[in-house]
Amino acid sequence: MSSVRSSNVNVLFKKPMLRPLLMALLTIILVGERALCIRIPSVPDRISETSRYPPSNHPLKTAVFALGSFWRSEAVFGCLNGVVRTTAGYSGGSKTNPEYRSLADHAESVQVEYDPRLISFRQLLEVFWSSHDSRQAFGQGPDVGNQYRSIIFTNGTEESRLAAQSKEREQAKSKASVVMTQIQSRGTFYPAEPEHQKFELKRNPFLLQLIGNLPEEELEASSLATTLNGYAAELCPPKIQKQIDAKISDIVRKGWPMLREI
Repeated sequence: MSSVRSSNVNVLFKKPMLRPLLMALLTIILVGERALCIRIPSVPDRISETSRYPPSNHPLKTAVFALGSFWRSEAVFGCLNGVVRTTAGYSGGSKTNPEYRSLADHAESVQVEYDPRLISFRQLLEVFWSSHDSRQAFGQGPDVGNQYRSIIFTNGTEESRLAAQSKEREQAKSKASVVMTQIQSRGTFYPAEPEHQKFELKRNPFLLQLIGNLPEEELEASSLATTLNGYAAELCPPKIQKQIDAKISDIVRKGWPMLREI
């Protein structure tokens, strides 16, 4: 990503008249063959979108997982084809309206809104297991504490069955240690404070500029921001990660001369 942080890029973004063009270009290259609903707001130097997918009567589904820090967990699911939106938050505890500094017995979690025509709960489970150490007790990696425990939250008997089967398969891989993941019926999911949403994306000023430095509310709801959050953390599936990286690098290499002529 070093190439996309060149001085030429920074110079261009200081020219307000060029910003809408740069943002539109990023939207086009990231979406590829996916449909994208674009809304041009009244502010002239930014662009936002509401979904990578066209409006449909087919409802989205929601899944909730806890697999360590929600900063990373949100990014894990962001790049998956079929995932429309992710939200960092709290779940699994008894306290009403938990907060980051006072979450009691809740776990840091991620809510995943997805299109079941494109990705299934079973596939989300596979990503869940492959993205953290389910055998680590009382935390994940350097993050130690009950809030970082591993949980699959299920909605209905079918999800409970799939979760239990997936846990059995995970345990069967090795008897040397016990899979610590809990399976719980899904209760209330409490979205975390704005500063915790799309955390990895917010650490990349270049990508934020490309989508127009959206206000918090729009950033949290943006499907494009959801994808870029995973990309910024380098947690997209390898093929998608390389594809986006190559396209952004290519637009920097080939696009800027074209834009300089405008």
